[in-house]
Amino acid sequence: MSRLRRLHDAGVSIWLDTLSRDLIDGGAFAKLIADCAVTGATSNPTIFARAIAGSDAYDDQLRDADATDPQELFFALALDDVGRAADLLLAVFEASGGRDGFVSFECTPDVADDTSATVGQALDLWRRLDRRNVMIKVPATEAGIPAIEQLTAHGVNVNVTLLFSLARYAQVVDAYLTGLEQRVAAGRPVDAIASVASFFVSRVDGKADAVLPAGSPLRGRVAIANARRAYALHREGLSGDRWGALREAGARPQRPLWASTGTKDPAYSDVLYVEQLIGPGVVNTMPEATLRAFADHGEVARTLRDADSDSEDTLRRAAEAGVDLDAVTAELEREGVRSFCDSYRDLRARIVAKSGRARSRA
Repeated sequence: MSRLRRLHDAGVSIWLDTLSRDLIDGGAFAKLIADCAVTGATSNPTIFARAIAGSDAYDDQLRDADATDPQELFFALALDDVGRAADLLLAVFEASGGRDGFVSFECTPDVADDTSATVGQALDLWRRLDRRNVMIKVPATEAGIPAIEQLTAHGVNVNVTLLFSLARYAQVVDAYLTGLEQRVAAGRPVDAIASVASFFVSRVDGKADAVLPAGSPLRGRVAIANARRAYALHREGLSGDRWGALREAGARPQRPLWASTGTKDPAYSDVLYVEQLIGPGVVNTMPEATLRAFADHGEVARTLRDADSDSEDTLRRAAEAGVDLDAVTAELEREGVRSFCDSYRDLRARIVAKSGRARSRA
């Protein structure tokens, strides 16, 4: 049995942290589903900026498009890719009883600080994609929290993204549960709603390691401890009365998703953020290089526990060494939104340029 199949059987849903038309058209995505236990995919403005800029596969659609607005052109291109990827994953979705087989598409980052605009755009994207196995990504910003609640109440599958802190995670969980409770109170079904909370990992170590002295045994451990604490909170919540009432109504738990799991520091194992976050009921969305590395030499053993005193100790010692995790995670959230905004502006500019070239060749 392959390493990736064993990882899947250990309870980790393996999602690909990239998407492109070349990946779909060339059959590589279907092969990853068939051969590598891939059961989902995620996208964001940075991913699509690279995909559209680096391929001529979009040129015909750009040339023939009626729209000229850069955002609408982007939606036309990207929603087509997301829809086709979701169709390829439909068999996974159905075989898992609707638990897996999702593709995520993110709201544009220019609405990240506007609750009403986020909800409006997410509902529009949800209607346009019109597939049971898609998720709309909403950042866990201050404005995103009430949007998550409202969208869940509307029956939208939400992938909560740019999540770094335990405090923000608690708000995300509450928003999901509140949205479900509103549906139950209104007599509406909750059994078909799925959600994940995307906890970013390696970026936390990038910030923490910059504070810790060289040679500190805490280097490369803070992000994993932070994620393990999130998992423990998730498991704790599943034993509570609030979740119990929703489970009785048919609701599905919001699963933790480990994002930013590609190793950025070459001193660390290239599968560090996969091997150290294995347990039932989670998702790991991996860059293709990380996926291939784990297939080659990853080790499968449960490394997540319902309660984790070692992680508590690691975070305490890191704080004593000068790592202000609250400040680190707040900064990462701001940087994440800013980075996606930069990617989105670049994406729009590239689409306008490519559209002009495609039309001039018509």
